Amino acid sequence: MSLFVKAIGTSALVLSLSGCGFFGGASSQDGAVRQSQRVSGAESVAVNRYIWAASLDVLSFLPVQSVDPFTGVIVMGYGTPPGGSRPYSATVYVSDPALDARSLNVALQTQSGPVPRETQRAIEDAILTRARQLRIADGRL
Repeated sequence: MSLFVKAIGTSALVLSLSGCGFFGGASSQDGAVRQSQRVSGAESVAVNRYIWAASLDVLSFLPVQSVDPFTGVIVMGYGTPPGGSRPYSATVYVSDPALDARSLNVALQTQSGPVPRETQRAIEDAILTRARQLRIADGRL
């Protein structure tokens, strides 16, 4: 394997991990993590690392099926919340670097279909509350 291919692979791994907040790096804009450009160089995406981490934390009872820090999408499989009897699955979309409700979109469903809007809103509120707690704990206020 050539040195160039190894360097590209290592860079992609480091950038993917930094996009998930693994290295704790953040820009000065409200905890935004700047993602790398795609191989084609077409676009660059920024997601809020606190919302990203809070989504994984609040929905930790769901198994993670796929994570794409380039698009800000987390897809989770079916799981039952603690004390619950009904399994849920979720898709989380973090679309912006701001710690703001407009940056988060959660699609939550049961095996029989989408959940009521109130339930979905409660999950989004829980994620945003947890994201704010993480930001305060980080000491960046």
